[in-house]
Amino acid sequence: MTPAHGVSRDPDASRVLVALRVPATPERAFATFTDRIDDWWVHNELFQFIRGRTGTMVFETGPSGRLLERYDDGTEFVIGEVRAWAPPHGFVIGWRQAGFETGQDTELHVSFAAVQADPPSTRVTVQHFGWDAIPPENAARHGFPLPVFSLRFAQWWRDHLAALAALAG
Repeated sequence: MTPAHGVSRDPDASRVLVALRVPATPERAFATFTDRIDDWWVHNELFQFIRGRTGTMVFETGPSGRLLERYDDGTEFVIGEVRAWAPPHGFVIGWRQAGFETGQDTELHVSFAAVQADPPSTRVTVQHFGWDAIPPENAARHGFPLPVFSLRFAQWWRDHLAALAALAG
């Protein structure tokens, strides 16, 4: 899926790629991912958007939507804006974490493809591009070289998709 605006990253550039079968239709998997994100999101101290803070995940859906984390004090951190929106097939959003410099961001592509109809199952695929543009010393990379970070981040996404599967099923 190509973003509606902005520059699409080279598919051969570094990326984290994770796919998992979810026991639901694409429509249900998509709605669970977006509308109920805080119900399945696995908060983790290692991969926080703002170090030392954990809030509620909120996905403002639609072509002009945003993904953000809201905190008890009323503040929020905008993780990214929707760049492409095609329910129930997928979406693309920008992805930032605190400490990213101006112009630094990554891009998250999530797709939903029916695998079988009875019982319904959907392959949810997450492709997270652009970590090669974030220096290892950035807090989001935790000082890891890109191959190590990519493996750890892929496991993080796999844990999230497993939680999504449990809720959607």
